[in-house]
Amino acid sequence: MAPRDGNGFVRCRCGHRHWGVHGAAGLLLLRDDLGAPHALLQLRAPWTHGGGTWALPGGARDSHEGWREAAYREAAEEVGLRTHALRAAGEFVDPHGPTDADWRYVTVLALASDDAGVHAANHETSDLAWVPLGDVAGWSLHPGLLATWPRIAPMALAACGAA
Repeated sequence: MAPRDGNGFVRCRCGHRHWGVHGAAGLLLLRDDLGAPHALLQLRAPWTHGGGTWALPGGARDSHEGWREAAYREAAEEVGLRTHALRAAGEFVDPHGPTDADWRYVTVLALASDDAGVHAANHETSDLAWVPLGDVAGWSLHPGLLATWPRIAPMALAACGAA
């Protein structure tokens, strides 16, 4: 139960290579105060897994963390997020096998009342953008986010009260 014991690549039951020995979590940070619902997207640095694509701040979950805890920690590290003012708004689970023991990526949805202090906080982040929810699918998304966005988008709209 050491910090960072989740770092490392694994192959899931589906045969894909993923970062996160104990799975991974990302934060879909939402704002509904910009005239329309927006999501925070992070341009992954070229050297990172999925580098050069737009994704959610996130990464490997450590063995002692819950999904929300891992997503919030990763977002604080990568984009300087102040997590104290967030309102949790749900989770989307992308399982890569039929059991809880199989690798999974959990997207944690949370609402922020302002920009929550986001900025490129470490070398994993090349850029950040608040993107209208209706435009997200048109960005050059990380393959995992691209595959799950059609199922996550309705949850995000509902969380913003725009469903």
